[in-house]
Amino acid sequence: MILDILLLLVGLGLVVFGSDILVDGSSAIARKSGVSEFVIGLTIVGFGTSLPEMVVSITGAIEGSADISIGNIVGSNTLNALLVLGSAALITPIAVNRLNLTRDIPMFFGITLFFVLLTTKGYLNWVDGLMLLAVFTAYIVLCFKSGKVDIEEAPKREIGVFMAILMVLGGLAGLVFGGRLFVNHSVNFARAVGVSEKFIAITLLAGGTSMPELVTTIVAAAKKKGQLALGTIIGSNVFNILFVLGVASLLTTLNTGGMSWVDFGALLGSTVLLALCAYIGKTKRLNRLEGALMALGYFAYIGWLIYSI
Repeated sequence: MILDILLLLVGLGLVVFGSDILVDGSSAIARKSGVSEFVIGLTIVGFGTSLPEMVVSITGAIEGSADISIGNIVGSNTLNALLVLGSAALITPIAVNRLNLTRDIPMFFGITLFFVLLTTKGYLNWVDGLMLLAVFTAYIVLCFKSGKVDIEEAPKREIGVFMAILMVLGGLAGLVFGGRLFVNHSVNFARAVGVSEKFIAITLLAGGTSMPELVTTIVAAAKKKGQLALGTIIGSNVFNILFVLGVASLLTTLNTGGMSWVDFGALLGSTVLLALCAYIGKTKRLNRLEGALMALGYFAYIGWLIYSI
């Protein structure tokens, strides 16, 4: 058991480190093409920080652990939308612009609702995977068509193209190897202590693989870059649902029976709470009070999980 814990931590460290340098390298490449800060957060940073979830969930699917694949995404997305974004709003209020209100948040809610409806039949198969990937493709096209060039957003410290490519390749290597270690030894640890794989996936796995989103979002908020923070969370959650579970469903049928209506309700409720906080009030921003409510909502969900063991 001690060896499992040590290797789990090693895997987690590799996943977080790999994701960090991958995002830095990808962002450097993306910025040279001159896309807006929100689109960088929505795509490059959001998708890049979701690579740990992708590795963990797809590895879990290949190895026949559906609870790991589904539970990791449900837990990670709920944590992102409530705790991570709520924590960022506690640091500094996050402004929400017109496009966020009319396009991004409604699409975020619609994609999450679409996923929850797909799970009502008790499984996700290759047909569901194709539908999720088709929506993902349309989403990506829309994002880049609506992205605006903003040269002033270039970082103070430029990373060369060659170094950026090396960072991307090194990050991918760390994610793949670390993700495999993390999944294998998390499952071993869960079985050894008699805790369900679902609980480990929703708490330990989700929390560990969401660390890149947490760090990126909080740093962005501290630097008064609210659009980057909001874009990172929306992009990460959309990527998790549409691409990660889309690919996992193509590889093997995922049984969703291990998740309860409370799990999916918390996931969908997190998007509803985000929408309510964004639309209510004249300031059109997520303030500290709303951030606190979002964080408390996540802790209430975790409390229910612990109570239901």
